[in-house]
Amino acid sequence: MEEVEFRIATRDDLPGMIELTNRCFDEHTPLEYAEKVWDETASDQNQIYLNGWKDGKIVAHTKITIIPTIYEDMNTYAILNHVCVDPDVRRQHLGTRLLDEVFRICRERDVKAVEFWSKNFREAAHALYKKYGFEVVDAKFFAKDV
Repeated sequence: MEEVEFRIATRDDLPGMIELTNRCFDEHTPLEYAEKVWDETASDQNQIYLNGWKDGKIVAHTKITIIPTIYEDMNTYAILNHVCVDPDVRRQHLGTRLLDEVFRICRERDVKAVEFWSKNFREAAHALYKKYGFEVVDAKFFAKDV
């Protein structure tokens, strides 16, 4: 199995994070925008950017947002976004290892459930999520620009 080191991101990781997510999701986030948001939110311990490193390069990434609530049934939960693995190193179980690390972090922070949404075209990713034990809870996702 390929050697990958997972660690929580630092500001210095932003160029590699943005390059990878722009490529994986066909996005166009400018580095300057990412730096601005990072600086504004860096002190929030419930926003965690997680990277997998191989050969000096970020090859896996996700953002974990931990949401404590006052609702007992919902409790503390986490939302993932931008779960991605570099296309050049897919099929090496890095997605599974990334999720393993996500769940390790979530257990440490007493998270009760992990949720996310995934766009319909990401069929290979959906297979990973189902194999990992995620279930499709609902087929509707609502959004409205502010």
